[in-house]
Amino acid sequence: MIALVGRPNVGKSTLFNRLIKTRDAIVADFAGLTRDRHYGNGRLGAREFIVIDTGGFEPDAQDGIYMEMAKQTRQAVAEADVVLFIVDGRAGVSAQDHEISQYLRRLGKPCLLVANKSEGMKDGIKLSEFFELGLGEVIPVSASHGQGVRSLTELALETLGLPDEDETEAEDNGAIRLAVAGRPNVGKSTLINAWLGEERLVAFDMPGTTRDAISVPFERDGKQFELIDTAGLRRKGKVFEAIEKFSVVKTLQAIENAHVVLLLLDATQGVTDQDAHIAGYILESGRAVVIAINKWDAADEYQRKLVERAIEQRLAFLKFANVHLISAKKRQGLAPVWKSIAQAHAAANCKMTTPVLTRLLLEAVQFQQPQRSGMFRPKPRYAHQGGMNPPVVVVHGNSLEHVTDSYKRFLEGRFRKAFDLVGTPLRIEMKTSANPYKDAD
Repeated sequence: MIALVGRPNVGKSTLFNRLIKTRDAIVADFAGLTRDRHYGNGRLGAREFIVIDTGGFEPDAQDGIYMEMAKQTRQAVAEADVVLFIVDGRAGVSAQDHEISQYLRRLGKPCLLVANKSEGMKDGIKLSEFFELGLGEVIPVSASHGQGVRSLTELALETLGLPDEDETEAEDNGAIRLAVAGRPNVGKSTLINAWLGEERLVAFDMPGTTRDAISVPFERDGKQFELIDTAGLRRKGKVFEAIEKFSVVKTLQAIENAHVVLLLLDATQGVTDQDAHIAGYILESGRAVVIAINKWDAADEYQRKLVERAIEQRLAFLKFANVHLISAKKRQGLAPVWKSIAQAHAAANCKMTTPVLTRLLLEAVQFQQPQRSGMFRPKPRYAHQGGMNPPVVVVHGNSLEHVTDSYKRFLEGRFRKAFDLVGTPLRIEMKTSANPYKDAD
């Protein structure tokens, strides 16, 4: 475990991306961008390691978001085997650097002093001032250009005395990726903290606190999960900062990469246009979904009725999803949510055999035939499964291009009932058989 620590805007997230060879962390020339601790897997040869990216560290912060970020950084340092203290090689030593170095020296944990943004420096005169921090040798790197990063990684692993290991196969533990999505400030981070039983994510009463999609491994009842706390999606008109635009992209990517999405609503604010947009995107992505209405304890009777009516009307296209009433802050109603998550994941990966699907199709046609279109009446013949997550049913027959949407919904209802498909979208595709005599004279 390697933790990256330093004051804001010294390039921690850029180095994080270099070490794990991805672009998982949002990077921009903007102080205070990273707020939660962010984990990534790295590898150097046969040796694997975990890197923890942290927010800008202000050890003496007394209140507000900076105190919460400092708490996150302290936890990351506590978890780490070696700490990389990142300083700005061009800006020189700051008072904040001195505060952080004092904190790290008191801990006595293995620590390397890394001077980032050192590209083009021909001699070490500029870096010599960093020796006053009392952390030994200064290691010059350029995270943005990749200079010195490999040597730094080797040194960090040597500091731990890790032997070279034989190449091990990367194991897929089959973890269910669960994304928690919703508008800003509906309690997504609070909910994940309640599940984990620790202050793992910054939960602060200020919209937009989470700016990155944070992934957290989690186990419950013997099942492996990967919890993804996403940045809150705002309406396009309210996305002013470029940073927030990146966050929206991260959220949409998190939804697409998830197996199940928990859509979190705020009982005190009802179902907004933005909630409906997020729900629509989840449906378009074909993700299994569970709806949870947070802050139910804080809503009065009138607000509760409004929310229930709004879900029926505005989220009618998600009527296949289970709805739960919860309070993340008081940890009320959380257990049934897990049952629905497991049910939705199982439904999304349901295997439907061709004989059973065909029998259900023919029974449905016998009960109600498709509507005639001109001279032709669509004739469904057989059905088979065309994919999973979401489940896709492909229906073959004649003149199926004339099948109406209402008849597709009728078939969907029959298939859902037979296979107990709760919490997942179901897609039905119609394929018309080609007429072998079409081109005959």
